[in-house]
Amino acid sequence: MATKPRGWTGARTPSALKRVRTAERRAAINQPRRSAAKTLTTKAVKVAAGTAEGDPETALREALSSLDRAAKAGAIHPNAVARRKSRLTRKVNAALGGAHVQTSAKVTKSTGKAAAVKAAKQRIALGKAGKAKGAQTAAGKARAALSKTARAEAASTAAAKAAAAAATAAKTTTTKAAAKPKAAATKAAAPKATAKAKGTVKPTATAKAPAKKPAAK
Repeated sequence: MATKPRGWTGARTPSALKRVRTAERRAAINQPRRSAAKTLTTKAVKVAAGTAEGDPETALREALSSLDRAAKAGAIHPNAVARRKSRLTRKVNAALGGAHVQTSAKVTKSTGKAAAVKAAKQRIALGKAGKAKGAQTAAGKARAALSKTARAEAASTAAAKAAAAAATAAKTTTTKAAAKPKAAATKAAAPKATAKAKGTVKPTATAKAPAKKPAAK
């Protein structure tokens, strides 16, 4: 067993080392041709769109020639070259005709993140709506109708509960508001009654016995 990890993780066998040398040699040949084809293609589109100076026909001819050279050297697959030539020709013709074409390889974002998220949600909703309108089985239609009815019943029940809660709250508020004046009147009347009671109560006078007349002699 190895006591320490490998320090070299690349090719080790003679055939693998040869493939590394071959890949380096082919990259040195293919990469310049790929880069030239891409650069000249972008330049042809920009010239046709009017964002760069030059002759559109000359730029298109150079771009097509660079694609052919890349295909001949094996840097780009011949089918890919044919596809790129066709797209480039159509794009240049559209630009010369006055249509708006994209001149850069990368798509520039013209909307913010929030707007992009909103647009994506709308696309998803439209896709779901389109799928729902397709052919459905009887069981699927029954399930959809049942779920729709259940949702409607749940919504009506929730609305009724909310209305009942609002009515109860309003009734409680009215009762409290009516009870406050009565309580205040009761509190104000209590001292008056006490004062009256204190004023009317008088100490009872003791009855004096009539004086006795002297007896006649």
